Amino acid sequence: MSQEKSTGAGLPTLSKSTIWMINFGFLGVQTAFTLQSSQMSRIFQTIGADPNNLGWFFILPPLAGLIVQPIIGYYSDRTWALKLGGRRLPYLLLGMIVAVIVMILLPNSGSFGFGYGSLAALWFGAITVALLDLSSNVAMQPFKMMVGDMVNDDQKSYAYGIQSFLSNTGAVLAAVFPFILTAWFGVRNTAKRGVVPDSVIIAFYVGAALLVVTSLFTVFRVHEYDPATYAKYHGITEDDNKEGGNWFTLLKHAPKAFWTVTLVQFFCWFAFQYLWTYSAGAIAKNVWNTVDATSAGYQAAGNWYGVLAAVQSIAAVIWSYVLAKVPNKYHKLGYGGSLLLGALGFISVFFVHDQWTLIVSYTLVGIAWAAMNTYPLTIVTNALTGKHMGTYLGLFNGSICLPQIVASILSFVLFPLFGHSQVHMFILAGIVMALGALSVATIKETYAE
Repeated sequence: MSQEKSTGAGLPTLSKSTIWMINFGFLGVQTAFTLQSSQMSRIFQTIGADPNNLGWFFILPPLAGLIVQPIIGYYSDRTWALKLGGRRLPYLLLGMIVAVIVMILLPNSGSFGFGYGSLAALWFGAITVALLDLSSNVAMQPFKMMVGDMVNDDQKSYAYGIQSFLSNTGAVLAAVFPFILTAWFGVRNTAKRGVVPDSVIIAFYVGAALLVVTSLFTVFRVHEYDPATYAKYHGITEDDNKEGGNWFTLLKHAPKAFWTVTLVQFFCWFAFQYLWTYSAGAIAKNVWNTVDATSAGYQAAGNWYGVLAAVQSIAAVIWSYVLAKVPNKYHKLGYGGSLLLGALGFISVFFVHDQWTLIVSYTLVGIAWAAMNTYPLTIVTNALTGKHMGTYLGLFNGSICLPQIVASILSFVLFPLFGHSQVHMFILAGIVMALGALSVATIKETYAE
């Protein structure tokens, strides 16, 4: 069965099954990312990290992404290793293999006898987190690039919508794994001092298996274009991706939409960095009335944050369908309005002391998450030509990584300023998200010829 139908000039129309396969491995990659983001704070506080120092650990993942994604984009633009699957798929395979190994190691950070709060345990955890994010970024970037490479403008919103759906499905699975393992299968949710509970460890093992299976589906079912076909469909020459790839030159000539979306991204990802860093501790304090990371109450809060992260992802899936129905002329209203609702969700966490009411808060946060996964890549890829697509998308990843790094560094000042309270940091995150909603007004959508 043919995977495409020619529509004359430009990229052909792909079958829906092909678009699904291009994105299918994203399910496993996002499972890995969500296990990391939803459980990282819990893991580090369980093995003895001071909440005031969490920013150091949360700098590592975005720093890895900031470095590796432009490199993957730059070299995959020029790879064309068709015998190994294409130009993007070899990097997916490499990232998957390393990520699986590290997903097995990370939750065992407290299981090697280093001791509670020891530098050895914390360093082991920090290094494995950095390696996990490095490898996950290597595995993630090919999916974004293949949509830009193979999907035409008419189908691009659908393709990124599928990517968003699979991303959020993976996030739901990852977020509820520890809770389900404990509630349904009786897996222990507590462990001796300084050791990560079995519920978290097994969740990472299951996530690693899912990453392998879904990634292999994409590798075996997708056939990337050869250099001549790619050049023909994008209206460029085969040499265009071999020349002029200097990052500073490309940034200098980036379309205006690249920069205005980057401004919005800065505020959004700054806020979400604090969501991932402080959710477990804030929920433990507000609902279970504990700040002791070794207590059963704190571990219950960690499981409940997993459920809330799943609620956030489900809300994002549903809201993505709503946003898909918004006419193009109202895109900015949908984008900005969604971020504003997310800001209200962040701020509400400060006031809520009931675990069930937090579902409302994280539903609002999920609405913002849907907008963040629906609009930015669509707007930016529509404004780009086929030249240096991977490099541009790798550089655009800086709009995700840099704000997380800035947020983590500033946390060393802001956390004490806000009373050493993980709950108070949600007020700050909500204000920053509201600024992101206002900055949507700066965006003007354009389309490359």
